[in-house]
Amino acid sequence: MKHMNIKVRFSKQNGKPEWRMNGRSIMGLAIIMGAALSTAPVSAQESPESLVAEALQNNPEIQFYQLEMSAVRASTRNDGALPDPVVSGSVGRIASRNPGPNQPLFEGMTWSVGVMQNFEWPGRRNLRKAIADGQVELAETGLHAFEAALAARVRGEAWKLAAAQRKADVAREVADRYRALRETLIQRDLAGITPKLELRILEATEISLRQRAIDASLKAKESGEQLNFLLGRPQGNDIEVALEMNELSPAPSLDSLLASARKNNFDIRLNEAHIRQQGFRVELAENEGRPSISVGPEVARENGSSRDTFFSMGVSISLPLWRRNSHDVEAARIREHQARTLLELAVREAGREVTLAASSYHMHLDEMANWSPEVVENFRDAADLADRHYRLGAVNASTYIEMQKQYLEAVESWLDARYEAVQSASLLEELTGVRLLQNP
Repeated sequence: MKHMNIKVRFSKQNGKPEWRMNGRSIMGLAIIMGAALSTAPVSAQESPESLVAEALQNNPEIQFYQLEMSAVRASTRNDGALPDPVVSGSVGRIASRNPGPNQPLFEGMTWSVGVMQNFEWPGRRNLRKAIADGQVELAETGLHAFEAALAARVRGEAWKLAAAQRKADVAREVADRYRALRETLIQRDLAGITPKLELRILEATEISLRQRAIDASLKAKESGEQLNFLLGRPQGNDIEVALEMNELSPAPSLDSLLASARKNNFDIRLNEAHIRQQGFRVELAENEGRPSISVGPEVARENGSSRDTFFSMGVSISLPLWRRNSHDVEAARIREHQARTLLELAVREAGREVTLAASSYHMHLDEMANWSPEVVENFRDAADLADRHYRLGAVNASTYIEMQKQYLEAVESWLDARYEAVQSASLLEELTGVRLLQNP
């Protein structure tokens, strides 16, 4: 074991004592220890917006959709290209005899080779290319829609986790205050029925608050596990979220929000892209009623009574005799009409959701406008004041208990209102693309 030698010596300059440990100045050691402590890792709270950014980068499901979009792009690269040429050939034997009696029989090989390139009716390849590009557009729009929904869900779970943690802390704080007061009262001589009843009321209220804290902690744990899943983190990882007081911007008018939703809503954009797809399919079905033409050279060789070589240009065209295309065109037009009906339903559904979310957002903003920024601290100070004066006998038990209860309920109501406002703002952003949450 190494011993520490502490010595005192007097400075030659000012004659004051200077403490030294193992030959080093204690003041210097204190500075070194302070620097070491300052560089020690500290678990910092995470903000909801930082969690959103992490989810958009690491979420396993979003990676699946990104790979799916890459697969759609890869599968549509050949759409619109010319079909591969067709090589055909034949080989056989020829037997030939010149006219007249007693003519010899000549036998030999015969063969032919031809290459045919199919050329579709003009415009058909462009329609197929447009349909393929539309598939990529649908995939990209679906990916953006999932990203917006993921961001809203992560933001909501983060706020729910932070609010639940705060509720649990306040419930434990009030419960600890009840326990400390109850232990103080137990040490006194409780004469009369009223002090004994007050003691039992404090004990029962503390039990209720402990259970309330447990319920809030379980909700926080549930939200934490949801966040771990959405972020791609290991399950069981503890997350502590800072309650960011985002600046909630006043929402635009309902007509402006509905117009933004008509332009930016992902469900509406998906249905509009689907209508464009069906329009191209109708044109393609009409185009496919026209024949395709195959053209290509052919060479043939016969080795019979003479050696003959034939060069020719072959042309083939389909005859629409048995298969009528009118039924395919009719089916494509029906699907286009269905797509337009789905678009109308999407517009109405988006309008309904925007109206409800805007009403909720306005109501919570109006309610929070009536609260002072220090409302939670004011109730906490009042709860502390009631605790001190109850110990002095200046406040009765009912007032004390009611003050503690109102402190807890005020914190919960404030957190719930803020959470609902953030949820409504996130939903409006997802539905309309209008930014309402501003980072502090």
